Amino acid sequence: MTTEGHAPRRLPLIDARAKGPRATKPRATTAVADRHASTWRDEARAAITSLESLEARLALTDSEREGTRAAIAAGLPLSITPYYLSLIDPNDPEDPIRRQCVPRAEELRDSEGELRDPLGEEAYSPAPNLVQRYPDRALLLVTDRCSVYCRFCTRARMVGRDGGARSEERLRPAIDYLRVHPEVREVLLSGGDPLVMSTPRLVRVLELVKSVPHIDLLRIGTRAPVVLPSRITPSLCRALRSFAPLWVMTHFNHPRELTARARAACERLADHGIPVMNQTVLLRGINDEASTLDALFRGLVRARVRPYYLLQSDVMRGTAHLRTPLAKGLSLVAELQGRLSGIALPKFVVDTPGGHGKVPLVPDAIVRREPGKTWLRTWRGVEVAYPDPIEP
Repeated sequence: MTTEGHAPRRLPLIDARAKGPRATKPRATTAVADRHASTWRDEARAAITSLESLEARLALTDSEREGTRAAIAAGLPLSITPYYLSLIDPNDPEDPIRRQCVPRAEELRDSEGELRDPLGEEAYSPAPNLVQRYPDRALLLVTDRCSVYCRFCTRARMVGRDGGARSEERLRPAIDYLRVHPEVREVLLSGGDPLVMSTPRLVRVLELVKSVPHIDLLRIGTRAPVVLPSRITPSLCRALRSFAPLWVMTHFNHPRELTARARAACERLADHGIPVMNQTVLLRGINDEASTLDALFRGLVRARVRPYYLLQSDVMRGTAHLRTPLAKGLSLVAELQGRLSGIALPKFVVDTPGGHGKVPLVPDAIVRREPGKTWLRTWRGVEVAYPDPIEP
């Protein structure tokens, strides 16, 4: 059921080089983001954060109204940048961008096996704001704020409600821990989204981490190129370049997110010598078709972004309506294998519940084993014998 009265005004969709389901026809949108936002900060401040402002721009369903009220009252907050809102069809509740950021009543229902902290981060936190689930790398939570709150967020327990950007004082115990653990060689800055912080504040955090002598590599996890591409300014890129080697891990989930502005943001990072890799979450009804993923991964490569992971959605509370069975992901990978090059085909990975680490999954390729040979099934479905070497 939608609201009564006239529908929101339709405008042309921001350019996106996308193919596949829900991506081939022109889409209706709301206003162009930069019309009212001269800088990325202005645009972030203009984010939609209330039911009234959301309903003024989208023809909401009863489920969306109920979900939004609940989210604002006690759940995962609502925030959608004007730019990201402009990608949404205001009259289509099944729009793949809309389903990622507009709350629904289904979020209020927990399913069997879902967890408040699906990756066990609290159990693997040796210091405040630090998570270490692997011997050689750690996750530093530098803020709890995002410009857009994804409805499948694995940190819904904390984002948007814990004080914003972490002060140097709050981060000090984590930095002190890193100093006395030389086995940690890599640090991923996450949150929240580190790029909602000001550039000077972000630089100070990076300086703190790099002051630890044995830290070789930095990563920043961010959706800014997707939801707030104006944030990727030349000055930010120059600042990040000074901390090389530093990798940006971004998060495109649908080919329609690869607009001209989003591609330009990714290319600006690459032009400054900053490698960009992408982690896509497999989401039911949003990107769980081979043609959609094909268009997304090819589009990322054109934008000089390496598809890194296709992630099985975490078992976060209230996300069953967005998750797919593991068998679905394996089927999609099997369909894409062979039609996409290794550069464009990410690893399909499940981050196991409870924080026990990532497990890469591949379609069954070994048909049978015999003495001296192994039979393999190729992406074409052909069975081929591989002879083992003769032992000396």
